[in-house]
Amino acid sequence: MFNFDAKFWKTIIPLLIKPGEVSKNYIAGKRQRYTNPFRFYLTVSIIFFLILGLSKNLDKFKELKNGSRKQESSLLTINNNIKNKKDINIDSLKNVVNKELKDSWLLIDSLKRKEIVEKVAEEAKDSTKSSSANNINLDGLKVGKFVNYQKKHPKVKIDDALDSLKEKKTFFNRFLYNRAKAINSFIDKKESQEQFVNQLLSYGSIALFVFLPLFTLFLKLFYIRRKYTYVDHLIFVFHTQTVFFMLLSIYFLLDIFGLKPQIWIFTILFLLYLFIAMRQFYKQGYFKTFIKFSFLNIFYFIISSIGISILLLISFALF
Repeated sequence: MFNFDAKFWKTIIPLLIKPGEVSKNYIAGKRQRYTNPFRFYLTVSIIFFLILGLSKNLDKFKELKNGSRKQESSLLTINNNIKNKKDINIDSLKNVVNKELKDSWLLIDSLKRKEIVEKVAEEAKDSTKSSSANNINLDGLKVGKFVNYQKKHPKVKIDDALDSLKEKKTFFNRFLYNRAKAINSFIDKKESQEQFVNQLLSYGSIALFVFLPLFTLFLKLFYIRRKYTYVDHLIFVFHTQTVFFMLLSIYFLLDIFGLKPQIWIFTILFLLYLFIAMRQFYKQGYFKTFIKFSFLNIFYFIISSIGISILLLISFALF
């Protein structure tokens, strides 16, 4: 246990403050000094996903807590007013409730009221746009017809719905109608949205194990004249990706403690780290490193976009 702790600190400190050095030393044969790159990456990635889950649950808890306090306060006020009334009837009860709601609105200053109104208007506008976009995307498609029908008839069974829509009872049609139910559930229920995001994250952590070796292959082609094996490049990729997860973990930890960090700062920090690591590890000039750094990031963006699209489709198919 003590040996692991010693290796951990001997790995994490130089990994953060001396980009590229740990990878270079590890490949040079100084492996006893450092934690295994794959194991270290796996540990840090697990910690990151745990912090991410904690952040999401904490936000939900705060939302519930604040909502509960507001509701409790309003109910107590209304309840007290009701207790003070004698021989109350339904009409007077309505008046009490309406008065409390009106008074609560008046307590908000005019500037805040304006902000609330603008926000509601903006959300309504966005909702309209989103709805229009969905109609455009779904027009003429079978899934669009299924979504509309299922929304109007949520309790109808799949086979009965297909009969009503005059569609064949094939496996594909049943699957599409089932996905239409998932779409409506996702749109209408916040719980479904959260469930989908959690599922996406769980698949994403697995997909990285396919994505990183693929990216390493492209990296080897970029540095084909360098005397590094594929495994050497993979060690470098694991180390840089570990730092990426570390920075993201710090970002979400700061967010948990309410410090409101800016994501662009962490993005720039990682890009600077990656550039320095590439120059130190591959020992090329600033200009060559910058060109390869730029192309690698473009390629990374392209394959990650494709990967995310595939991941979304798989997650939606299994949702």
